[in-house]
Amino acid sequence: MKIKEIADRYAKVVEWSEEDSCFVGRIPALSYGGVHGKDRAKVFAEICQAAEEIVALHMEDGRRLPASKAKKYSGNFLLRITPGLHEALALEAEKSGKSLNAVAVDALRSGLQPA
Repeated sequence: MKIKEIADRYAKVVEWSEEDSCFVGRIPALSYGGVHGKDRAKVFAEICQAAEEIVALHMEDGRRLPASKAKKYSGNFLLRITPGLHEALALEAEKSGKSLNAVAVDALRSGLQPA
């Protein structure tokens, strides 16, 4: 298996750090360190490169890689909301001609920051 394919199995996290006033990228399962920068996309690219380098070093040294925490998600989960919010979502679905699920997905998606 190629180094990039193995590195892609590991979760990469890029978050804004108020303390550092920049984005911090980490690979929780592979490294305690991180990558810092003002540009989120650049930090993500750098953390992906770092993952490949860490995997390559482990393979060169014959060291076993830590288990990947990557998880496959089913796309289903139970969400408890207030009856008022349920009603508002149902009314929006009826008004827009969409399913309740589609309206809820749109609402959740619009509240997330793009990766």
